[in-house]
Amino acid sequence: MTGGSGIGSSFDPERIAALRAQLGQPIGSTPGVPTPGKSNNFAPVKQLWLRAGVIITAFVALLYSVEGVDTLDDNKLDYNGIEPREADGLWGILWAPVLHHGWDHLFANTLPVLVLGFITLLAGIGRGLAATAIIWIVAGVGVWFTGATGSVHLGASSLIFGWLTFLISRGWFARNIAQIGIGLVVLAIYGSVLWGVLPGQPGISWQGHLFGAVGGVLAGWVLSGDARRNRRGDRAGVNA
Repeated sequence: MTGGSGIGSSFDPERIAALRAQLGQPIGSTPGVPTPGKSNNFAPVKQLWLRAGVIITAFVALLYSVEGVDTLDDNKLDYNGIEPREADGLWGILWAPVLHHGWDHLFANTLPVLVLGFITLLAGIGRGLAATAIIWIVAGVGVWFTGATGSVHLGASSLIFGWLTFLISRGWFARNIAQIGIGLVVLAIYGSVLWGVLPGQPGISWQGHLFGAVGGVLAGWVLSGDARRNRRGDRAGVNA
């Protein structure tokens, strides 16, 4: 056993301080213990996911509650959908997306509403709600003007088609690689439903699908305005 004076070089305080500085850990802190006042970079993301999940789940719960009331009332609520070119039918623009032609109709819409609505809200709660409002209004107005006389249009399908085209188009308008990637994934999974914008099966509101999709593209363009203005500003700076 060899002798020595003091603590060996492995415990040199200056060496430890240098290593901690390289790791971004303040001197005097205990390894593995969070530093007080240091923000958690993942907290805002977790909060966004939680809020988006709560909102879209609450919306689906609303759809099921409305359909339950409609069933108990002999489906009388169905008459509150959009009646094209009828003054009273204008109120249907507000109510149509939360009404459905029976449980089968609602069951078919549930998963797309949960998935696409949730991803739309991940764009930012305010942005996602604004996109939904644009889709809701554009789809309703479009159906009111173009739907068949005497028909009644209802269902969340217009929102589904709108969220789909919003997610596909917003990355292109903003020139955002991550958003384009999300849009391509969504397109690969749900893109085939876009054939629903064409006239087809009787009893299916292709007008709602079409104008919902139009509303989604419009929402993608409107809500990417800041990114487009910034891009034009960057180009102007380069040209100057």
